[in-house]
Amino acid sequence: MRIEYELKPGQNSMEMSGGYGVKRKKLWRDIKKYRHLYLLMIPGVIYLIVNNYLPMAGLVIAFKRVNFQVGIWQSPWCGLENFKYLFRTKDAWTITRNTIAYNVVFIVLALIVSVALAVFLSEIKKMKLRSFHQACILIPYIISYVVVSYLVYAFLGTNGLVNKGILLPAGKGAVNWYMESKYWPFILVFVNTWKNAGYASVIYLATILGFDESIYEAAMLDGASGWQKIRYLTLPLLKPTMITLTMLNVGRIFYSDFGLFYQVPQNSGAILDVTNVLDTYVYRGLLELGDISMSSAAGLYQSLVGFAIILLANVLVRKISPDDAMF
Repeated sequence: MRIEYELKPGQNSMEMSGGYGVKRKKLWRDIKKYRHLYLLMIPGVIYLIVNNYLPMAGLVIAFKRVNFQVGIWQSPWCGLENFKYLFRTKDAWTITRNTIAYNVVFIVLALIVSVALAVFLSEIKKMKLRSFHQACILIPYIISYVVVSYLVYAFLGTNGLVNKGILLPAGKGAVNWYMESKYWPFILVFVNTWKNAGYASVIYLATILGFDESIYEAAMLDGASGWQKIRYLTLPLLKPTMITLTMLNVGRIFYSDFGLFYQVPQNSGAILDVTNVLDTYVYRGLLELGDISMSSAAGLYQSLVGFAIILLANVLVRKISPDDAMF
């Protein structure tokens, strides 16, 4: 049934449609009011579009047999052939095991060490002293892995500090570190923790410093010790930040830091069984085969698996602690 309304004198159709005109005026008024903030946002939006969204058109490469003579768009489609390369070789299990196992250890250790560093820094009451220690633990994070690889080599090289300065004076034989694979799981875990824990600790420290001091003052008046304040106040209040950062790291569990696994071991073939991960495997395959389609397929595979893992982790967090879930 159709109902027609008769407009009263002075009444327009905008007023009849639920105040759409009023809402639009309010929107433009808000845009004018916050125009400076929108202008500041424009460079970030442009960067996001150019670097994150426009390159997504290249995902078609993962499903094509690229022929540069005819171009990407004219190259023939090959379905899932590029993905099969990642799983049909004998190294598929090794690189998958290394990628996941290392990242699990990295996530756990990074959480423990970075939270411990943040708590220790928060206990330093002198601002200058805290800033000095904060800068010291951030230095490894800003150092390139090229520099880190040379630092590691200075310690573990044939004439390095460990052999010349520790093992030989102690009456023990020198170790050829870059030919012994059994040591490298511990070396890589140590280097990664040393380099990256400082950055996460700064994030945790900023969160801790934002807590209400009156809570700690009340706990001190009740006779709580320093450890009790950390255990029953700091850590529970820090839990949402810990969950958020951990979930972000879990989403990258199929990604590996290329510099850590390629440059730090000096690309030594003798220790590939413990240093070869998905990223370095694809890189070596790209160098040997020159297959850009396979490389693109590996990147898409990593992204999809990471996204699925984030969704799964969020579902688990939502069941355990709904208030701390990301969405």
